[in-house]
Amino acid sequence: MGINYLYPPFEIIRNQDRCIACRVCERQCANLVHHYDEESGRMKADESLCVNCHRCVSLCPTRALKIVKTDHTFKENANWKTEVIEDIYRQAQSGGVLLASMGTPKDYPVYWDKMLINASQVTNPSIDPLREPMETRTYLGKKSSKISRDADGRIITSTSGQLKLDIPIMFSAMSYGSISYNAHKSLAMAASELGTFYNTGEGGLHKDFYQYGKNTIVQVASGRFGVHPEYLNAGAAIEIKMGQGAKPGIGGHLPGSKIGEDISATRMIPLHADA
Repeated sequence: MGINYLYPPFEIIRNQDRCIACRVCERQCANLVHHYDEESGRMKADESLCVNCHRCVSLCPTRALKIVKTDHTFKENANWKTEVIEDIYRQAQSGGVLLASMGTPKDYPVYWDKMLINASQVTNPSIDPLREPMETRTYLGKKSSKISRDADGRIITSTSGQLKLDIPIMFSAMSYGSISYNAHKSLAMAASELGTFYNTGEGGLHKDFYQYGKNTIVQVASGRFGVHPEYLNAGAAIEIKMGQGAKPGIGGHLPGSKIGEDISATRMIPLHADA
């Protein structure tokens, strides 16, 4: 058996003066962290099993327990932080790629709070935003490479199909199945209300959301989940996915436990089968 260089991330502090060895912590812990040591007559814990759920802390009748984050550390430098070193050890022990589900382990900057829209910089020469109108409307789509005019010298404005956004923001692709029915509906309703677009992702489109088609971008990807003529004609545009972005569950897989009747029908895949 190899050496384990990873110290448990949490430490269980037990006040032995308060502990009455009632064994409540042992009975309620689903992770088998706590156990009673017959020889010493004391409660002990295997901290490597602790997930910091705090159930034992909340149920201890004498408040003898608390869980703290360990201060154990590695020798760091500017390139090799403790987090990076631990990930390398984990990958070496498992022999596999480290995967996580939703969320991010690091602070995610809120870029919108740092954005400044200065209307006077939109035109040349600058205008006074207090007296002159300023629009955020923008268009997506192919534009003519040259200006054409009719016989009277007026500019011909006919262009190929374009998407009009009242605000220059769109919701990125998140498939039905990776997100719930309610979440998908919320995106569709928000896009419709705001005058922008949301993207179905590669999970097809639930029949209930066809009504939001003029604010919908339908996606076609390698899995072709839920792709059929009615689906392709339901949206305002079609996006062809060339690469994977966010990944639900374990790395681009949709667990069969999430594939109920609605998702099965929408994606056109077997019920309760991994995708």
